[in-house]
Amino acid sequence: FKTLEVLKDSAKIAIYGAKGANGVIIITTKSIDDELKEVKARKNFKETAFFFPHLKTDKNGKVSFSFTMPEALTRWKLQLLAHTQQLQSATKTLQTVTQKELMVLPNAPRFLREGDTITLSAKIANLTENMLNGMALLTLTDAVTGKNIDIDLQNTNASKNFTVNKNGNTNVFWHISIPETVQAVQYKIVAKAGNFSDGEQNVLPVLSNRMLVTETLPMWVGSNQTKKFTLNKLKNTTSSTLKNHKLTLEITSNPAWYAIQALPYLMEYPYECAEQTFSRYYANTLASFVTNSNPKIKEVFSNWKSSDALLSNLEKNQELKSLLIQETPWLRDAQSETEQKKRIALLFDVAKMKNEQQKSIKKLQSIQMNSGGFPWFKGSRYESIFITQHIAAGFGHLQKLGIKNFDSSTKRMLKKAVLFLDKKLLDEYSYLIKRATKYKDENPKKHIDFLSKNHLNYFVIQYLYMRSFYKNIPLDSNIKKAADYYKNQATIFWNDYNLYAKGQIALSLFRDDKKVIANKILNSLKENSIVSDELGMYWKSNTSGYHYYQAPVETQALLIETFSEIENDTKTIDNLKIWLLKNKQTNKWKTTKATTEAVYALLLNGSNWISVTEAVTTKIGNTTIQPSKTPTIKTEAGSGYFKTSWNGSEIKNNMSEVTIAKTGNGIAWGGLYWQYFENLDKITSAETPLKINKKLFLKENSDTGKQLTAISDKTSLKIGDLLTVRIEIRADRELEFIHMKDLRAAGLEPINVLSSYKWQDNLGYYQSTKDAATNFFFDSLPKGVYVFEYDVRVNNAGNFSNGITTIQSMYAPEFSSHSKGTRLQINK
Repeated sequence: FKTLEVLKDSAKIAIYGAKGANGVIIITTKSIDDELKEVKARKNFKETAFFFPHLKTDKNGKVSFSFTMPEALTRWKLQLLAHTQQLQSATKTLQTVTQKELMVLPNAPRFLREGDTITLSAKIANLTENMLNGMALLTLTDAVTGKNIDIDLQNTNASKNFTVNKNGNTNVFWHISIPETVQAVQYKIVAKAGNFSDGEQNVLPVLSNRMLVTETLPMWVGSNQTKKFTLNKLKNTTSSTLKNHKLTLEITSNPAWYAIQALPYLMEYPYECAEQTFSRYYANTLASFVTNSNPKIKEVFSNWKSSDALLSNLEKNQELKSLLIQETPWLRDAQSETEQKKRIALLFDVAKMKNEQQKSIKKLQSIQMNSGGFPWFKGSRYESIFITQHIAAGFGHLQKLGIKNFDSSTKRMLKKAVLFLDKKLLDEYSYLIKRATKYKDENPKKHIDFLSKNHLNYFVIQYLYMRSFYKNIPLDSNIKKAADYYKNQATIFWNDYNLYAKGQIALSLFRDDKKVIANKILNSLKENSIVSDELGMYWKSNTSGYHYYQAPVETQALLIETFSEIENDTKTIDNLKIWLLKNKQTNKWKTTKATTEAVYALLLNGSNWISVTEAVTTKIGNTTIQPSKTPTIKTEAGSGYFKTSWNGSEIKNNMSEVTIAKTGNGIAWGGLYWQYFENLDKITSAETPLKINKKLFLKENSDTGKQLTAISDKTSLKIGDLLTVRIEIRADRELEFIHMKDLRAAGLEPINVLSSYKWQDNLGYYQSTKDAATNFFFDSLPKGVYVFEYDVRVNNAGNFSNGITTIQSMYAPEFSSHSKGTRLQINK
């Protein structure tokens, strides 16, 4: 029987006929909407069709094989190589197109942003020889929960009629509005016309148009103490646009736990520079070491992993997950406490850690230049001495912790790096001798006086510290002479340098058996330190600056290493660790470099803290927290660690006050973390040496060539327009390792999608295009004014937030700035 279509009450009904057993014709009806919902949508959009070829030959020697293609409607290239045992070879390139008679080709953006309205369009192509009439349907669901959210996104007219001529195409449109209640949207667009149907299903992340602000209140109590802490910003908040996100209370009696919690941040960090590639290797190596060397931690992870949970579409889509980690790092907070713990446990899976170790070390080896040095980003013309020394010292840290089973290729990589740094020290020394030689003929005394002056610099000090880890790599006579000269300088001029340098000098001299001077430096550090019940042991001079040796967390971590190795006084080391923990923010320290150094410092002599489990009594607001009596809060075995949190409307102003009571010996510490969203114009940035300005221009052809017109509220933009993004940076002093991130509107599509190292006005930088932003990384940013431009294409109609541009020092994040936010109105 043929399918009949009739129009009834303005709704299409499909009528089917089937012959029953008794010869009676049975009539059934089904709505077109129901039919559309049954259309199978394409979901696999991988860019490569991977398969293991299983070749079959027939009696004539012809070879055939089969494989499954991804479901994208596009053109594919197949490259074949055949060879004989005698190395005779032939190649063949074939092309094919995956298509259907009726095709749905959505024009979706890479992401969505809260508060935007967007016109979602899809092209419907007809490859048949007949005109087709049909209907298209857009279905929207929450990618995290699976709930239908058509109403939430105002998709009230989800079904669209269409007519498409033979061998032609047409467009259908849906206008949707993005609320603040969804974190990822799964769209499904299907179309059906007669016996032909097609559909596409994919997921889009929803980014916030507001900034997530974290206020922290570190807390610490000693033996038999009761203390009250107040988070004043939460207590006194009056902003009408502020929206509470999360309030987290975290208490632990084991500082090593902070180190363990910080490792996943290093494991999943998204950027590909040499330092952060090393951080991923470092984190996985440390995690593997900690897991295997401490049965209690391994047992906790096993418990967390014991229950299997279904992965959401969000977790299955790794590219989407990466984007969400970069642009909405608070997304994971929406998961339950159990799910968060399972995530950490999965990251600490032994097989996964080993695999990630291998991936990271291969990546690191590919970044290393022939000279043995590492650039900050692959593609740079020059090695970074600082990055190379940081990586070499990091491997030294691993060896100091007892991790020494590096494979031969890693050992070769390390040796090349150390020898590269040896050569740089020799270059430094040779240049110094060359300068001194000028005076030799004129006045021998002046020559001696010149060499006896202070010629130490921070590169040399860091080199001596790094080299102290590698006694097994011998120094040749020339380099040894240079190293001895600078070591002698260090014994004389150590007091001219800051805390970081003093710590490195003390360690390098101590390891070179110059223990008298090392202890003298240590005593000086003690005399200038401050010890308090609240903050532990610290130094007023440990403040932020523009250079790597002016970073408070890294400095404190180095001093923990210094006191631990030279003096090894448990009370002093514990006091130093307390200050370090005070600087710990919600789930991580500020940078990957700070995290690697802090993790190392906390794991030094950390084994004696693992078994501390004394409980504390905690009161927040009017509520007493009793983990043992609250099923949803569990104190982890061996760590004494627990965390509890409140979301959104549960957060009250009186919860800004926390009282902690510790009974018995030992110490306990933790933090109260308040996270909220606030409009960008309500958040003020500290005065920094960086200023940034962002403008958009419409790029058009004119009689005199390309013309740029500044975009204002009155500018009429339409799909297909070419826009130029212009970013102006003003730096009033020289800065190092700067990251600039330019967010863009959801309706814009970048023209240049290839990441590469670039040069402009004698300034080298790495430009990386991501789904929601374009990133710029500057090894060094000299004083001056710089202008950067790149083009984007208008891809979707709607009203969009164009986001902001932020610029920040990667290793001193408090030095940052951002542009103001703007909106774009784009017409069809």
